[in-house]
Amino acid sequence: MAAAARAVLFSAARRQLCGFTERLLIRGAAGRSYFGGNRLRSTQAATQVVLNVPETRVTCLENGLRVASEDSGLSTCTVGLWIDAGSRYENEKNNGTAHFLEHMALKGTKKRSQLDLELEIENMGAHLNAYTSRKQTVYYAKAFSKDLPRAVEILADIIQNSTLGEGEIERECGVILREMQEVETNLQEVVFDYLHATAYQNTALVDYITTHYKGPRIVVLAAAGGVSHDELLELVKFHFGESLSTQKGEIPALPPCKFTGSEIRVRDDKMPLAHLAVAVEAVGWAHPDTICLMVANTLIGNWDRSFGGGMNLSSKLAQLTCHGNLCHSFQSFNTSYTDTGLWGIYMVCEPATVADMLHVVQKEWMRLCTSVTESEVARAKNLLKTNMLLQLDGSTPICEDIGRQMLCYNRRIPIPELEARIDAVNVEIIREVCTKYIYDKSLAVAAVGPIEQLPDFNQICSNMR
Repeated sequence: MAAAARAVLFSAARRQLCGFTERLLIRGAAGRSYFGGNRLRSTQAATQVVLNVPETRVTCLENGLRVASEDSGLSTCTVGLWIDAGSRYENEKNNGTAHFLEHMALKGTKKRSQLDLELEIENMGAHLNAYTSRKQTVYYAKAFSKDLPRAVEILADIIQNSTLGEGEIERECGVILREMQEVETNLQEVVFDYLHATAYQNTALVDYITTHYKGPRIVVLAAAGGVSHDELLELVKFHFGESLSTQKGEIPALPPCKFTGSEIRVRDDKMPLAHLAVAVEAVGWAHPDTICLMVANTLIGNWDRSFGGGMNLSSKLAQLTCHGNLCHSFQSFNTSYTDTGLWGIYMVCEPATVADMLHVVQKEWMRLCTSVTESEVARAKNLLKTNMLLQLDGSTPICEDIGRQMLCYNRRIPIPELEARIDAVNVEIIREVCTKYIYDKSLAVAAVGPIEQLPDFNQICSNMR
């Protein structure tokens, strides 16, 4: 039944995506002056390439573990564990646990010492890595397809049998402290941390490791050439079937995040440039307005002084910024989580241009709500689709895409369906959704550096209408 449902969804998405191509063919037959033969052939070829994507197979085990894979015919593979638990799930008592466990998992197990683990990975010609975000923790391995069984066994070993020795813990404390010091030198990271701190104040969090490192919170996935889903399924059942037993009782629900319009200012006149992030509350991944906000985010775009083009840039904000020499760089962002999100902009400015740059940004935001044009929306949709496809280059990005989508949507959205959703956005929808989330809405502001010229918070908020 699930396979039939996926087939129906895929067929519907294919019809939506192919509809425009079919209309081109009909018009081309009626009057050749509109479209040339090469144009028709290229359109048909592009559609065929998009639809000729390997199937993503998904199986859910009895313990709640979901196994998802895409066999793309490559000679290498990437296999990983995506755990739906990151720093957001920590509290005051276990703050930092997610990142610390990520480090400790690679420091040896009951079966392998750290040296043995590193030698085994090196001798395979493989890569073993991990990372932690606010919402997810990921452990993954890249290897030859023939080494898939060993890669799965190693992942199972490090996730279930880490020794957590006292000596390793003490050494890793020093490593993490040095990492924290390095992060403090990355002002973009600092500003975004401040932005989240002020936007989501006093958010209740739930207990961590014993609750969240269980089957329902984990998806095992692989995306590579030569990866048989059936083989992967048997490997996962063997290595994870009993140990990641389903949790007794219900997993505590994550309390909803409450967005707070507020600001954090860290003034330091000794710094040469001001770093500023401004955001409104957006929506979670599964919300119907997510795609529209992604298009709006692409409309704003990004720019820095190394870009060519000047006044010929497609982004209106980039044109204004370049013409007025208002900043060194800016970058729009649309950060989505399960139940909330932040939509805004990060910019780096000279101290004297902070107020002017912020004023131009807010005017451009208001223009999205009232007078953005159809041609701008069409360009943004094309650019968004291009960027999404370019990111799926190689087994590791595809693996990450599968893992992330399985956690966010409990399925992987086919490319034709995603493109059909983007194509369904028009200028009226952009204006409506931007008005809903941007016009006269509360702001979260985080600023670091020489920000004396940054307007008062109430004045900034008054410019949102």
